[in-house]
Amino acid sequence: MRLENHNYFFAIALIFVLLSSMFYSCRKDDFTTDSGAKLSFSTDTLLFDTVFTTMSSTTKRIKVYNKNSDNLIISDIRLQNGANSQFRINVDGLSGNQHSDIEIRSGDSIYIFLEVTIDPNNVLSPFVVEEPLLFSTNGNNQKVHLMAWGQNAHYFTPKKYVNGLPPYSCLDGDCSGSLPPANVNWVNDKPYVIVGYLVIDSLDKLVIDPGVKVHLHNNSGLWVYKDGNLVVNGTPSDPVIFQGTRLEYTYQDIAGQWDRIWINEGSADNVINHAIIKNAFIGIQAEPLPFNPTAPTSNNKLRLNGCEITNSAAVNLLATNYQVTDTNSLITQAGQSSIFLRGGGNYKFYHTTIANFWDQGTRDGSAVFLQNYYQDVNGNVQVRDIDSAVFVNTIIEGNNEIEFDTDVLAPGVINFKIDHSIVRSTKSLSGANYIGIIQNPTATVFIDYLNNNYKIWSTSPAANAGKTTGVLSDKDGNPRNSPPDLGAYEN
Repeated sequence: MRLENHNYFFAIALIFVLLSSMFYSCRKDDFTTDSGAKLSFSTDTLLFDTVFTTMSSTTKRIKVYNKNSDNLIISDIRLQNGANSQFRINVDGLSGNQHSDIEIRSGDSIYIFLEVTIDPNNVLSPFVVEEPLLFSTNGNNQKVHLMAWGQNAHYFTPKKYVNGLPPYSCLDGDCSGSLPPANVNWVNDKPYVIVGYLVIDSLDKLVIDPGVKVHLHNNSGLWVYKDGNLVVNGTPSDPVIFQGTRLEYTYQDIAGQWDRIWINEGSADNVINHAIIKNAFIGIQAEPLPFNPTAPTSNNKLRLNGCEITNSAAVNLLATNYQVTDTNSLITQAGQSSIFLRGGGNYKFYHTTIANFWDQGTRDGSAVFLQNYYQDVNGNVQVRDIDSAVFVNTIIEGNNEIEFDTDVLAPGVINFKIDHSIVRSTKSLSGANYIGIIQNPTATVFIDYLNNNYKIWSTSPAANAGKTTGVLSDKDGNPRNSPPDLGAYEN
């Protein structure tokens, strides 16, 4: 219900509360002081799920129950942000963001009316506004979580709650096995906001147009389930962006704001062209489902082209027994490794810039890490050799001494080759696995990596150091020289 006049809203709330409480009264000495006497609520999370298109106000209510055998006095009800809150409450007929000494007799309840007002056209506001409503009763603290959508967008919120899985919604809108496969195209009209996980189910397909912005809430993700299909059609001038829901300046470089893009074995190649994937816990995780050490490598590929995957709290690209081909991507800051490949698979990286200058804490992992085993759901180590991992015309740089490393569980092997590439490492890089390596260059490789500028100088060691591979243009669409430069950008 939309109310333009707030005085009217509070008048209605007052009448409602008076009617619900006029039939009883209590003496002060009838109330328990037991801290174990808790309140019960009609919900633990109140969602204001209206999509705001103008300056808006929506009204909801929660019911607070006293299911104890004794009468209670709630000593304090308040919004955590107080006068700065975007929410407003009315308790027992009184407006204000803090209330004291609210009485509820045994077996009875009270209503709390809530409003939220957010300017959806303020692009600096977060997409999801959250705040706890706090209750204190005899020293016992409880809360109800308030959540509101803050801008005009397409919203996907959880429809299914299954033990062992994150809350999720589905591309078909219903998560119904009786519906035909969904074939959905996201156009660039307004942002897409995902709360929980959005599942691209078996035989479903999602195509994302250039310029689309996808915002994922805390612990949320995009799950391309087994036999689902994702195609991202960003361009150099109009990339698709995956990021968190907080738009304030202070959140622009905070890692771990959302969970991941999780890709299982598809019905066709999953393709991501010119996407910016930033501030996740894991940028992309690609693996067959269920993973079995004796199963063949995924038949379908994850194909990346001209992407930026950066500032993940753990790993930017994590792959297990998958096929991944990348061209001209920029894979940078991560709390552990920029690229982590494990337990089988075939991987090809051409003109990829892998540069991990993580500065948000200690980083133990190398920028590129390969291992021929994984740990299953029971904690058991399973060996599966990596069939092939090839890095051609790449840059593997960072602020650790060793930025390319492997962990081989004997008697297994990791079949890899680094060809015409820059590698930062204090280990020996000799032998058949290393061809045309520039190890630990003393000259500056990038124009300004401290400000995330990974283009190269004309005098960079990466300039004209590559081999011809058939890659005709760079990340920005500029033609490659002959011989080409290393990494995603041609000077």
